[in-house]
Amino acid sequence: MPRRPRICPAGMPQHVIQRGNNRQECFQDLADRATYATYLSRYQREFQVDIHAWVLMSNHTHLLVTPNVEGALSSLMKAVGQRYAQYYNHKYDRSGTLWEGRFKSCLVDTDQYFLQCQRYIELNPVKAGMVEYAGDYQWSSYNCHAYGMRSGMHTPHDCYLNFQPDAERRFISYRSFVASPSPDGMDEQIHYAAISGKPLGSEEFRERIKAKFGEF
Repeated sequence: MPRRPRICPAGMPQHVIQRGNNRQECFQDLADRATYATYLSRYQREFQVDIHAWVLMSNHTHLLVTPNVEGALSSLMKAVGQRYAQYYNHKYDRSGTLWEGRFKSCLVDTDQYFLQCQRYIELNPVKAGMVEYAGDYQWSSYNCHAYGMRSGMHTPHDCYLNFQPDAERRFISYRSFVASPSPDGMDEQIHYAAISGKPLGSEEFRERIKAKFGEF
């Protein structure tokens, strides 16, 4: 069965998941995560991809990004995946595939779903039982959005900036937003969209994407 063509238009946010092969660990210590983040930062500039949110778990990563050039997302993920796999295999004296085939991704509706997806990404360590509070996990974008922490690879999206015009009030509002329950079924919808490659958004958004790019 042929693989579904990947739709990667410039200027449209995408939720990206990259998993370790057979769910194996791809980060074993702080240096591993720091190295992956370094490659992300380097290649996002080279391929012109804005990174809005991220989390680096033990066996997978989530990113919320906007490519600014057609096809830039695939170029970014290929470069980061290859360079990090070389680093990891050399460090741990291993060979073979590190990643589970192609990365998963879906287009994200900015009207209602972008911040829901951002919250979903940043709450991954909490839901996995790694920490009790999202701010206690170093390798996510939560502290950038909730407290104004700086990161060289972070480009806040307009959906977040428009959440509250004043920065200090925005931090408070965002912490409250993340702490509040997600709408019923939202987490499942976000997960399904990313795994299936189908657009994450309203019916109107999905119809608009279908009309422009064809059936997913």
